[in-house]
Amino acid sequence: MIGQITSGLFGGHDDSKKVKGTVVMMNKNVLDFTDLASSLTGKIFDVLGQKVSFQLISSVQGDPTNGLQGKHSNPAYLENSLFTLTPLTAGSETAFGVTFDWNEEFGVPGAFIIKNMHITEFFLKSLTLEDVPNHGKVHFVCNSWVYPSLNYKSDRIFFANQPYLPSETPELLRKYRENELLTLRGDGTGKREAWDRIYDYDIYHGLGNPDQDPKSESRIPFILSLDIYVPRDERFGHLKMSDFLTYALKSIVQFILPELHALFDALTDAIPLEMIRELLRTDGEGILRFPTPLVIKDSKTAWRTDEEFAREMLAGVNPIIISRLQNTEDKLDGLTVDEAMNNNKLFILNHHDVLIPYLRRINTTTTKTYASRTLLFLQDNGSLKPLAIELSLPHPDGDQFGVTSKVYTPSDQGVESSIWQLAKAYVAVNDTGVHQLISHWLNTHAVIEPFVIATNRQLSVLHPIHKLLYPHFRDTMNINAMARQILINAGGVLESTVFPSKFAMEMSAVVYKDWVFPNQALPADLVKRHYTIRGVAVEDSSSPHGVQFLPPPLRLLIEDYPYAVDGLEIWSAIKSWVTDYCSFYYGSDEEILKDNELQGWWKELREVGHGDKKNEPWWPEMETPQELIDSCTTIIWIASALHAAVNFGQYPYAGYLPNRPTVSRRFMPEPGTPEYEELKKNPDKAFLKTITAQLQTLLGVSLIEILSRHTTDEIYLRQRESPEWTKDKEPLAAFDKFGKKLTDIEKQIIQRNGDNILTNRSGPVNAPYTLLFPTSEGGLTGKGIPNSVSI
Repeated sequence: MIGQITSGLFGGHDDSKKVKGTVVMMNKNVLDFTDLASSLTGKIFDVLGQKVSFQLISSVQGDPTNGLQGKHSNPAYLENSLFTLTPLTAGSETAFGVTFDWNEEFGVPGAFIIKNMHITEFFLKSLTLEDVPNHGKVHFVCNSWVYPSLNYKSDRIFFANQPYLPSETPELLRKYRENELLTLRGDGTGKREAWDRIYDYDIYHGLGNPDQDPKSESRIPFILSLDIYVPRDERFGHLKMSDFLTYALKSIVQFILPELHALFDALTDAIPLEMIRELLRTDGEGILRFPTPLVIKDSKTAWRTDEEFAREMLAGVNPIIISRLQNTEDKLDGLTVDEAMNNNKLFILNHHDVLIPYLRRINTTTTKTYASRTLLFLQDNGSLKPLAIELSLPHPDGDQFGVTSKVYTPSDQGVESSIWQLAKAYVAVNDTGVHQLISHWLNTHAVIEPFVIATNRQLSVLHPIHKLLYPHFRDTMNINAMARQILINAGGVLESTVFPSKFAMEMSAVVYKDWVFPNQALPADLVKRHYTIRGVAVEDSSSPHGVQFLPPPLRLLIEDYPYAVDGLEIWSAIKSWVTDYCSFYYGSDEEILKDNELQGWWKELREVGHGDKKNEPWWPEMETPQELIDSCTTIIWIASALHAAVNFGQYPYAGYLPNRPTVSRRFMPEPGTPEYEELKKNPDKAFLKTITAQLQTLLGVSLIEILSRHTTDEIYLRQRESPEWTKDKEPLAAFDKFGKKLTDIEKQIIQRNGDNILTNRSGPVNAPYTLLFPTSEGGLTGKGIPNSVSI
C-alpha cells in the first residue's frame, strides 16, 4: 500500500546520486497511558531537522573499520510531511520524505539504523526506498516503537523485508542479526523499563496473599495494571487500547450502578426475576443496556429445550468436549447399548473425571455443585437427544469410598420437569467452568504464550518462520498480562464468577499435566479427545466428507457437527498454506537440521517455554520439513481458529446467564424439604436462586461482553498488517491462494447455515453457527477469526 501511494513522488536517482525514500510514522492516542505525560510536553511529529536520523547498512560493501560489517551510509534526516492517512488498522499515519547520499559501490541496503534525538517515542511503520540503482524498490516493514536514543544501550536496527535462513544471511548482516537477538533476550537481570524490548520467562506468583506468602506477587492498582511491563512492541495499539477501555468503562458502569440499587443481593427473594427482566431490556430505559444475547434474540424460551441444550455441545461456546461413549450397561429404544455404541450412536459430555478430585473442597465455599456426566443419543435427523444426566458427589465417608451418584432423565411434566431443568443447569455450570479455565484460558491463552516468547528470542525477524508466525502472536502477551492482574489473579474476576472459586487456577494447572502438543491439532483432537473418553471422528481413507484433511482423511461420527465441519475446512486451508510456505524455504531434512535458529527455537520451547513437559516423548523432534509444517499449522490453529471458536461465542450464548450459569449455590432439592416445595410452587424463582447470584451475573456478563468484541483494528486470518511483509513472490502468491480459499469457506458456511436438513447449524434458538466464519466487522458479531489470541 505504502509503495503504491508513494510511487512517483520522488522519481529515480539523479545526477547528484541521491536515493529518495518515504518514512511512515503513526500518531498516538492519549489513551495510551505510557505516552500520556509526553503527549503533554510535545507534539509527536515535531521531528524535523536533525532530531531523527537514518543510516542505511549495505549488504554487499563491508567497512574495515567496523569489523567488516555492512558499511553505513551518511545520516539522512526527515524532510517535510508528504501526506497523512487514517487506515483501518491504525491511528493517523504521517509520511515524511528522506534523502540518502548514494554511491554505486554501496549496493543493496539490507538494514538501517535509526537514532531518535526527539524528546519522546514514536511508532515507526515503514521505510520505503523508491528506486535503488540496479535494484528498484526496497521496503523495510518496521511496526515498532522507537524510543529516544538516550534510553537505548545500542542503536536500533531494522531489516529489509527479504527473509533469510541463518546460513543464507549476507555475511555483512550476520552480526547485526545476532546482536538483535541478544538484545531481545536480555541478560536476565535488572528492572524492566518501558522502552525495553526484552522477552523472557518467569513464574507467575499471583495466586496468593503477598502479606502472608512472600512468594506471591504484590498487588497494584487497576489503573497501573494497564501499564504493566510487556515488551514495548507487544503492547496494545492505539485503537485497540481505546476500544478496550471504552467497552471496559461501559461495562463497569453497567455492573456498578445496578448493584447500588440491588444492595448486593440483599433482596434476593424479591428481585431475581426483575434482574432477568432488566438484562433483557433493549429500549434504553433500563439501568442495564447490554445488547440482547443471540441465544434469546429470536425466542425467549427456546434455550430451555433439550435439543438446544445438546446442540450447543456441537455448535456453542464450548464445542470441544463431547466425545463418543466407550462403555455402559443399559438399553434404549429397542437397541442394546452394545449395538448403539457399535453404530456410534452414543455420546457423552463428561465433566466428572476432571472435577471430582476438587469437588469436596469446592463445596466448602459458597458453591454447591456436582460433577456431571451427560449421556446423549444421536438421532436419525442428526441431532442429539439427552438421555440421562448423572450428578456425582464425593462419598460423605471419605474419598476411599468413591462417589455417590444420582441419575436424572428428561421430563416435561410437573416437578420432574423442573428437576430436569436444574440437572441441565448443573451440567451447564460444569461446562462453563471447564470452558473458561481449560478450553479457553489454558488451551489457547496460556499454552501459546511460550511460543510467542521463544519465537522472539530465538528466531530473527529475518527468519522465514518468524515471518510466518509473527502475525499470530499479536497482542497475546498484553492481554495475558492484563488477565494476570485482574482476571486469573487470587480474588480476581474469574475466581469471583466461576464455580471452582479459589481452586480455579489450581485445577487449570493440574489439567495442563495432560496437555499434549500434537493432540492440539484439530484432526488429532477429533480422533482422540484425550480429556474425555473417545473421539468423535475416525480415520477413513474412503471418507465421503467433501474435504480431505491430510493426514489422514477423517469421517465425522456426527456428520452435522458445525464446529468440526467448519473447523476441518479452516484447518485444511491453514495446513495447505503452511505447506506451501515452508516448502519454499526447506527442501530437505538437512536444511532443517542445520538451521541453528530453528533448532534453538524448538529446544527452548520444549525445555524452557513448556519446561514442565520437556521430557514428554510426544514432542516432534524438528528434524524434517513435515514436522515443521505440522507444528506451525498447530500453532496457527491454536492462536487463530481455536481461540475464535471458544471466545467470540461467549456473549452470544452466555450473555443470558440462565443458559450458561457459572455457579450453583445450592444442591438439588430433595422431597420433603422447603426447597422442594418452593420448586413445585415457583420453579422459575427456585431456578434463579440456585444459579449464579446477581452480583456475579452482572460482573460476569460485563466481562464477557468485552471479551466477545472485535476491536476496530483487528487483523483477521487472511490479512497481514503490511502487504509487503515479504519480498519473496512465491510465498506472497501462496498467501493470496490461502485468502481465496478462506473466501470459498465463507461461502460454504453461509450455504450450510441455510440448509434446513442440517438441524444443528441454527437449532431451536435460530442462531446460525458463524464462530469459524473467517472475517468480521468490528464489534459484537459472533463471527470472525483474528490472526491471534488478541482479546
